[in-house]
Amino acid sequence: MSKFEKLDETTAPEAAVPLIEKSKAAFGRLPGLHAVMARAPALLDGYQVLHGLFAQKTSFDAEEKTVVWQAINVYHECHYCVPAHTGIAKAMKVDDAISDALRDETPLPTPRLEALRTFTLVMADSRGNPTEADLEAFYAAGYGEQQVLEIVLGLAQKVMSNYTNHLAETPVDAPMQQFAWTPKSRR
Repeated sequence: MSKFEKLDETTAPEAAVPLIEKSKAAFGRLPGLHAVMARAPALLDGYQVLHGLFAQKTSFDAEEKTVVWQAINVYHECHYCVPAHTGIAKAMKVDDAISDALRDETPLPTPRLEALRTFTLVMADSRGNPTEADLEAFYAAGYGEQQVLEIVLGLAQKVMSNYTNHLAETPVDAPMQQFAWTPKSRR
């Protein structure tokens, strides 16, 4: 059971109502995460903005976005976001082998995607303090400074959602329950 009440347009603060409507328009429903975040309209607004920027304005393709999002979700052991982003990856036509490898923490199908996951995890684990060797390995895989900074954007977005879900114990939305996930540390 969720520790935080899920709100909708009838119970949320007035400032959250247009944000809830935006979520419903985008997803065809109100995701549980957004219903929890609605208690703090600035959080929901910030999350929607960062999600839009990462999803639509970065240089990453669908596979790479999935790698960044899921690497962080798995790292943070987010019970809600791993299933949600598995569904999102399917909607983006990302190969199930990529999603499975991310969820199971097994090698990704290409060295380039593995380098992206590795560097994303370095950024999360080091709190944004990669070594020169970490940067050089990432650059050797064909990425550059732009992608380093875009990972920072992805981390900011995922910290907002992962931490909210930990606090709220947000139930996984019905459409995503088929992708339920248990962290490796709890299997």
